[in-house]
Amino acid sequence: MKIYADRFPVALRQLLTDLLVVVWVYAAVRFSLWVHDLVQKLAVPGQKLEGAGGGLADNLADAGGKVGRVPLVGDELTAPFERAAEAARAVADAGRDQQELVGQLALALAIAVLVFPLGLVLFGWLPLRLRWMRRAASAKAMATAPAGRDLLALRALAGQPLRKLTRIDPDVAEAWRRRDDATVDALAALELRRLGLRSGR
Repeated sequence: MKIYADRFPVALRQLLTDLLVVVWVYAAVRFSLWVHDLVQKLAVPGQKLEGAGGGLADNLADAGGKVGRVPLVGDELTAPFERAAEAARAVADAGRDQQELVGQLALALAIAVLVFPLGLVLFGWLPLRLRWMRRAASAKAMATAPAGRDLLALRALAGQPLRKLTRIDPDVAEAWRRRDDATVDALAALELRRLGLRSGR
């Protein structure tokens, strides 16, 4: 018994659904990264502000140091340069803060964009896929035992369309009650096909 996707539409639908989910998750991640990069571009002014402020502060501090070496009035001349350097450092700090804020916003928006598509996968597709895997595994285990095949045949009688049942035998229920091996096998195989499996018998 094995997954049989080339003839049975259930297994083929499972495969196509899995591929679509992979594409969906990939597209969601790519879109999230695009949003992150787009928002992150807002940090460019902050980077320029930090660079300009830091460079100006260094230059003013250097100039103040040189002026401070002037005899007698050096200390008095240094004070304006120090104040200006402090103001430039404040500008650089503001640019750095703006970059951090934009980075946090970019991360928050990227996560927010991912929540909905990943939520659909985790809480919609994944439980259904796991349930199908459990049912398929149980059916696979049952099909190896005579009693299990009989139970699969009973499930087929209860859940399969009448047109499929009558193709096996016009009086399929009576044939099942007689434990006709061919009928039981055909009914079990019909139930396995519903799960995208085939019988190895």
